[in-house]
Amino acid sequence: MNIVLVPGVNHGGWCWYPVGQRMRAAGHAVHPLTLPGLAMGDDPAGLRLADAVDFIVSEVERRDLRDVVLVGHSAAGIPITGAAPRIAGRLAHVAFFSGFIPRRGESMADALGPETAAWMRATAAASPDGTIPIDFTTFSTRLMQDEPVALQRLVFDQLTPQPGGYVLESLDVDGLDTLGVPITYLLAERDIALAAPGAEPAARLGVTPIMVPGTHEAMLTHPDEVAAALLRQITRG
Repeated sequence: MNIVLVPGVNHGGWCWYPVGQRMRAAGHAVHPLTLPGLAMGDDPAGLRLADAVDFIVSEVERRDLRDVVLVGHSAAGIPITGAAPRIAGRLAHVAFFSGFIPRRGESMADALGPETAAWMRATAAASPDGTIPIDFTTFSTRLMQDEPVALQRLVFDQLTPQPGGYVLESLDVDGLDTLGVPITYLLAERDIALAAPGAEPAARLGVTPIMVPGTHEAMLTHPDEVAAALLRQITRG
């Protein structure tokens, strides 16, 4: 199968490398994507959520990938939800890892509550390129809490300010229940970064979350368990 791995806010495809290496060792082709604006040297100005959706679709089509397992971490749950119907004929499975499951017309910022949404809008508006950075305190206490500080710093130093449009804009699409492909929701046991308890977004997909150890960054701290859980699901169909 072709495993397409999409990163969340402030992350690039690099965050999926440990999991990807294990999935490649299991015999799958692995394609970690870095969304536009999130690679070093990219110009993030003016990027919109539609650009992230279009990029996922175009990469799958450009590479002519079939039997695709489309996997999204965190905020990537939103653009993969937008992309999946457009590549439905190429899909074998859709998987979310501690992901946001969008409601029609609800942005990631909206899902996080009015206070956070207001801060995100103000930050993007004040930024010359419309991006939203994350500070180390927020990262270390909400996304990677209780992990060694040296490891937190190492990961934090890889992060890139997020194009504001990706988290401030919403989709106008139906859910994925009509796609006719299996859907999986993995949830990190110590994840405190989601807008709602993990069982709630999973329920929007009609599935029960599959638990894996770790925090929101478990794909980096527990790649064996995350890869194994994904592999078990995609090989079951």
